[in-house]
Amino acid sequence: MTSTPRTSSLSGPSAPRRLVVVGSGIAGLYAALLAAEAGTDVVLLTKGALEDSNTWFAQGGISAVLDEPAPGDTVAAHIADTLKAGAGHCDPEAVRVLCTEARLDMAGLVRFGVSFDLDDDGDPALGLEAAHSAPRILHAGGDATGARVADALIRTVLAFQAEGRLTVKGHAQVTALLTDEGASGRTVTGLSYLRNGRESRLMADAVLLATGGAGQLFSQTTNPSVATADGLALAWRAGAAVTDLEFFQFHPTCMVPPAGTRAGADPLLISEAVRGEGAVLVDVHGQRFMGDYHPDAELAPRDVVSRSIALHLAALGDPNGHVFLDATVVEKARGAGFLEKRFPTISQRTRQAGIDWTKERVPVAPAAHYWMGGVVTDLFGRTTVPGLYAAGEVACTGVQGANRLASNSLLEGLVFARRAVGVFVGAFRGAADAIPLRANSAAGGLAFTHAAGTPPADDGRSPKPATTALSGPPAPLDGAGNNTSAPVSWQFESVPGPGPIEASFAGGEPFSRGALRRLMTAKAGVLRSGALLREAAVQLAAWAEEVLPLGGAGSLVVREHEDANLLLAAQLLVHAARERRGSLGAHYRSDSVSEPAAVDDSDKRYTMSRKASLVHD
Repeated sequence: MTSTPRTSSLSGPSAPRRLVVVGSGIAGLYAALLAAEAGTDVVLLTKGALEDSNTWFAQGGISAVLDEPAPGDTVAAHIADTLKAGAGHCDPEAVRVLCTEARLDMAGLVRFGVSFDLDDDGDPALGLEAAHSAPRILHAGGDATGARVADALIRTVLAFQAEGRLTVKGHAQVTALLTDEGASGRTVTGLSYLRNGRESRLMADAVLLATGGAGQLFSQTTNPSVATADGLALAWRAGAAVTDLEFFQFHPTCMVPPAGTRAGADPLLISEAVRGEGAVLVDVHGQRFMGDYHPDAELAPRDVVSRSIALHLAALGDPNGHVFLDATVVEKARGAGFLEKRFPTISQRTRQAGIDWTKERVPVAPAAHYWMGGVVTDLFGRTTVPGLYAAGEVACTGVQGANRLASNSLLEGLVFARRAVGVFVGAFRGAADAIPLRANSAAGGLAFTHAAGTPPADDGRSPKPATTALSGPPAPLDGAGNNTSAPVSWQFESVPGPGPIEASFAGGEPFSRGALRRLMTAKAGVLRSGALLREAAVQLAAWAEEVLPLGGAGSLVVREHEDANLLLAAQLLVHAARERRGSLGAHYRSDSVSEPAAVDDSDKRYTMSRKASLVHD
């Protein structure tokens, strides 16, 4: 095994500190560029090519209230829309930071070569998308926003590399985070990775995870093949806390591929910007149905549209079927050629599939799209393990809540990647050194540690959430002295799973990537219940006995590491979904407990981490 030491150990204490960035989506690319500009020794690792990321496939755009916004739009309105979409589960301070600072990072993108679409007057063309109260979505190349933004950032990254300002290591699969145990606890000091069939180590002053999400958990997804929950699994194994994993957003309108389409073909997400322009959803009988499920019809939040489609298909007796997106009404209303100009990528891809969407309806169904949960971070991208940062979809800042607002994901990656780099290079002098587990201001409940199946008695030594400059004053107490706004948190002896009695009912189907995806789609997808989730947990536990030893730290097979990461992520998601017995946002249970009028535990945040003594097992 080769090892690359920190720059400081080679050149003395005055050498630049090293930041290793893992992932080449918008958060990773932006963080690498900003850190390199600040004089940091930056190493950027990506598991494939630089283009292999969720960002590349993003169509909808980036939400931001600019210095000259659309008439009537304000930062306060953007905040309100985000909080509403998040179903009362957002961290209000994180949302305030996101919406207030958005314009800074739009300027940052322009500085790094991104060109946004302009209107006829030469001003930024601002689009309207579902659940936004005003036009505030910036696009680049129409519906090719993600690809255009990523391409510009990649070009700048490569230029920086040519100038010796940063280092890029492509086709590098990170297999483990390296940690040291000191007097103040565990610290991340680097990572191990596979490249060209060899395992190497890379030492660092800090690691920033920007690895994206985990769409490959499900049969139908808008994510590319690299989205295998790598960052979440790495952070969990290093002892970092994770939260909100029950909230997985399914995009309602992913094109159903025609019969005969090759396996593994790139998914086609049909952005809600199409519905924002006036496209409608109809069933097999040609009837609009969204108005029967929500007053905002096709412009309702994503989770509502996805669930409405699933419920409507079930009512029609075809739960595995599809509905149709009718954009012909847009072409008729806006004139011939509008769809081609506004949505060139969708127009090209639908033609390739044999569909002329200016004249025909497009078959669509919900697909796994975005994970609101992730590795717990504060407002500066810091996780609960010193030396480890996270930004983008792998992180949970509290911005997305229980359901992400459209076009806020790319923005979140930008804002919190910049803030993470800022605190690493010392630009935020007032930031505290440690973070508490984030409390949900809309919820009540006492924080407790769950290590072996039952909550411990309160002996005065149970951990209490810390208070820092980031978290504000101490949380309010109820009459019994209990913290009324803290999250519920567990520390597990191992990966959470079913008990021995439940596990005895495991089926005999052997593990495969396809079997995992079918299981998660059927039992932990858009529609869930306690019985389905229990069945999923039992099968996942049985597979874990078979798969996890193969995907150990010593394996030189990339797919084995990916399978182990996906299986771990599936177990964590299912456990979180079982614990949240009520429906909230993107987490919908058909056996949901009825919600009282007052806010109660239904909005509580559930946080999980491994016990410290087991991190190196």
